[in-house]
Amino acid sequence: MTARTAAALALGMICSLAGGQGSEAAERPPASGGITAALADVATAGRSACSRAIDRLPVDRMTPAARQTIDHFRQSTTIHRRLPAETIRCNRPLLEFILAKPEALVDVWRVLGISRVSLDPVGPGRWQLCDGYGTTGSIHMLHRERHDGNGLVVLYGRGGYAGPLSPKDLTGSCLVVIRHETVTSADGSPEQQIELEAFLDVDGIGLEIVTRTLQPLIAHSAASNVHEICLFVGQFADAANRNPAGVARLADRMPRTETADRRLLVALACGHGTPPPAALGDPAGERVHEELAARWLPAQAIE
Repeated sequence: MTARTAAALALGMICSLAGGQGSEAAERPPASGGITAALADVATAGRSACSRAIDRLPVDRMTPAARQTIDHFRQSTTIHRRLPAETIRCNRPLLEFILAKPEALVDVWRVLGISRVSLDPVGPGRWQLCDGYGTTGSIHMLHRERHDGNGLVVLYGRGGYAGPLSPKDLTGSCLVVIRHETVTSADGSPEQQIELEAFLDVDGIGLEIVTRTLQPLIAHSAASNVHEICLFVGQFADAANRNPAGVARLADRMPRTETADRRLLVALACGHGTPPPAALGDPAGERVHEELAARWLPAQAIE
């Protein structure tokens, strides 16, 4: 079973909504102890751990509606997991742009042919999600704050999965907390450390299916998806620094993203205030597509 398939089950992909990719890497370098072992070290379970995690949220700075949503998860959470921290080799403005407008990153994946996911804005801080394999839902940014060197994003998702991988249609909701801070790498360049914590509440019959059967798959696939998303963002930033005109040409092919957002994405990835001009007919520009898509399986290959 691919990481994407497992994520689709019981809103697993919504659990991994740092961008909500869902494409499977063609190859993956071995991590020390593996993702499962790392996840086992940091996974939290039990009502008390869940309550402590929710207590750390700055609810006093949130809207009444957001506080009400968070109170729901304080009372009713099927699965609570804190995923392993990940590091992204990119600047902070690029990460903050992607967290605010994840639809732009999803559009890049679709242009590269490595994902069928759609994430369509329906209002400020609101999106409709469809992974193309049975998972659909809505996403709402409940809260966002930025400080010197760090930031916080709280997302709420509501949706379901209907397909051959579950005997019953699964519905539920998910609260995703994303914390990020700027750190310095060994070579002195800035990196972004990101930590994701998820609270999943599954409805009705899905509760038994998830808690007895699918919980390890959801946890594993969420960690895997977050790892792959962070890796892709770093590769995108690296490609933009080495070949800004080629990445600008790639961005020109993004049909679901506003022109201003496409240009800003490239400018931030390059680390400049303004985007470079697209290099029409430039062979180096043509290679960017192949370079960024090389690690991931084409969406058609996972059908």
